[in-house]
Amino acid sequence: MLTSPLKRVIGPKLLLLFVIGDILGTGIYATTGKVAGKVGGALWLPFVIGFLVAMLSAASYAELVGKYPKAAGAALYTQKAFKAPFLTFVIAFMVMCSGLASASAAARAFGGDYLAEFTDLPPTPVAVAFVLALAALNLRGVSESVRTNVVLTLVELSGLLLIIGIGACAVLAGDGDAARLGEFDTGGSGHAVLTGVLGATALGFFAFIGFEDSVNMAEETKDPARTFPRAIFIGVAVTGTVYVLVALVSSLLVDHRTLQASSGPLLEVVKVGWGGFPPKLFSLIALFAVTNSALINLMMASRLCYGMANERILPRAMGRVLARRRTPVAGIVFATALTVVLTSTGQIAGLGDTAALLLLCVFAVVNVAVLVLRRDRVAHRHFRAPTALPVLGALAALALASPLADRPADVYIRAGVLIAVGIALWGVNRVVLRAAVRDE
Repeated sequence: MLTSPLKRVIGPKLLLLFVIGDILGTGIYATTGKVAGKVGGALWLPFVIGFLVAMLSAASYAELVGKYPKAAGAALYTQKAFKAPFLTFVIAFMVMCSGLASASAAARAFGGDYLAEFTDLPPTPVAVAFVLALAALNLRGVSESVRTNVVLTLVELSGLLLIIGIGACAVLAGDGDAARLGEFDTGGSGHAVLTGVLGATALGFFAFIGFEDSVNMAEETKDPARTFPRAIFIGVAVTGTVYVLVALVSSLLVDHRTLQASSGPLLEVVKVGWGGFPPKLFSLIALFAVTNSALINLMMASRLCYGMANERILPRAMGRVLARRRTPVAGIVFATALTVVLTSTGQIAGLGDTAALLLLCVFAVVNVAVLVLRRDRVAHRHFRAPTALPVLGALAALALASPLADRPADVYIRAGVLIAVGIALWGVNRVVLRAAVRDE
């Protein structure tokens, strides 16, 4: 059965937890140390800037999902604004690849220092098995997947609150080195500090991506025009506050060089701040966190395939759903296959930076699209962002995506290869569509 309507099962509370769970996870648990390596002890600053940039783009998404509550997200907004099928496909493919790069980073993180507390299994086979297990859960249904997300969100949030609690106790006891919070270690001064902070913010922004995934659940959400704006803003505000506090605690208790050397940096914070806390218990929490990130990104990508099939951006076969479960089976298979391939292409930081780069480019387009679409009126009421926010959002996204952010060259190369693959798929899709027209 093709392009069946999806089941509306997500209410306001589930959606809010979905947004928070989508943002929380791999970024803060696995890449905090790499951010510290770029900026030094002032680890909190990139997360403050990243929070502000995320809120700008969140306002545009909140307006657009309320205006057009469909599953295709950024691809739908791009097509409506610019009427350019090629640009629409590229944006959609970039969103998908960003999500799959995030899921791949999560899979890699799953086999890193946190898992090493339990076993020495080789990371790549573990990561592949991890992805396949999440695909099976995704196939069972959105209700099962979202409820699993709720449990994992509460677990991963508890781990971050533990870090914040450790920091509060350390401050009250007079422990930690407050002088670190103002130290910059960027390899120089002046311009080097600026590029170092931008580079750290660009990588740290990986921790904030996720709220844009939630718009792809619009067709499975009750009353999306009212529900989404509140869920997006509260979700970004909650996670942003938690991230900044975790960054402050991490820098206060652990030297940035120690954080940089670990793929489980928050475990280092626990060991220093509360030596009696079982490392395996915190590692288990971290493993739940990265599992949640991967699950939600795989859900997003499969729903994006479904939405694009309905918009005829992809062949209609990509909208195929399971007759009984009503889950997008073709999208799930496609997303899982790409994730398995991406898992072997890089390490956590490189995959995370690639995900952030691709999504920053998408954010720039979406922020412009929201302004273009102001001329398109809809019958129902929806949230409208102040005009200054999408303007600033577009400029901020372009700045963080530019070479000023001091990104490694391999990140740009990986992103370029992925876009090239997308362009090749666009050509194949055009041939398929033309053949279908001839056969009609």
